[in-house]
Amino acid sequence: MATAGAPRRFCRCACFCSENLYVARYGLHLRFRSEQQLRQDYVPLEQEVERRRRLGQESAARKALILSSYQPARPDIYYPLQDAALAPEFLAAAEYSASPGADLQGLLQRLETLSEEKRIYRVPVFTPTFCQALLEELEHFEQSDMPKGRPNTMNNYGMLLHELGLDEPLVTPLRERFLQPLMALLYPDCGGGRLDSHRAFVVKYTLGQDQELGCHYDNAELTLNVALGKAFTGGALYFGGLFQAPAALTEPLEVEHVMGQGVLHRGGQLHGARPLGTGERCNLIVWLRASVVRNRFCPMCCREPDLVDDDGFGDGFTRDEPTTVDVCALT
Repeated sequence: MATAGAPRRFCRCACFCSENLYVARYGLHLRFRSEQQLRQDYVPLEQEVERRRRLGQESAARKALILSSYQPARPDIYYPLQDAALAPEFLAAAEYSASPGADLQGLLQRLETLSEEKRIYRVPVFTPTFCQALLEELEHFEQSDMPKGRPNTMNNYGMLLHELGLDEPLVTPLRERFLQPLMALLYPDCGGGRLDSHRAFVVKYTLGQDQELGCHYDNAELTLNVALGKAFTGGALYFGGLFQAPAALTEPLEVEHVMGQGVLHRGGQLHGARPLGTGERCNLIVWLRASVVRNRFCPMCCREPDLVDDDGFGDGFTRDEPTTVDVCALT
């Protein structure tokens, strides 16, 4: 058990460099055990494995350079998160969730239920003014000569918020003060009340760049997906069942984007994005993680994690002795 007050060291599971390696040329997630296995099963993946091994160090170097050299267009975005940036509906739902006697049925009256069966919900999160300000800052950064880490190998455009310095003022208080009370009521079986880390990034879709997103599940216990803008057609989200379930993509649920509104779902829910029709779409994605759950079960290799020390929040694993909690139900 970690000593009280000592900084927590987050980790990743070793499967990050061997499982679910995405190869864009083929649109497939592959596994890597050895070169011999690779030649038998797949095309060579050494480059992707090496890229993943360098990610933490390279990301830390980019963040340090950005911190020392970048001049924001909207410094107000880097101030500690204020209630004025949040939609009144979101504030009300969070306040209710943290109040004595709050229960699931009371919270559901303050959210839009998109699928009771799949446990997918929607709520306004940010005001239009804040969405516009955040997009202005992200565009300014994109046009700068600063180095840019991209979200993942499925999203070639967008950026990582921790590298930009937005974890501490924006995403961490959003998780700790507002999302955790909601998630504790919505998803207690998935560690919703024990969220202790996250990975936040913005994805961008436009013609000539990324236009759609293949079916996948997230390396997270829970996910928040907020539509920031801009003007576009198409690009709807679609949801199947949990990735562990047979016929998980039977009769998918389609969800249109609404600016400023966030979709809440379990990380293991299979989902993707339909092709963009016109315009440009930007979304803020926050993968919410609970070490008390994932320390026992890595969602990417479906085994007890083989921990490797990492920078920052890593992939949300810790070496702490976990408290007993039910892992998210598989069906």
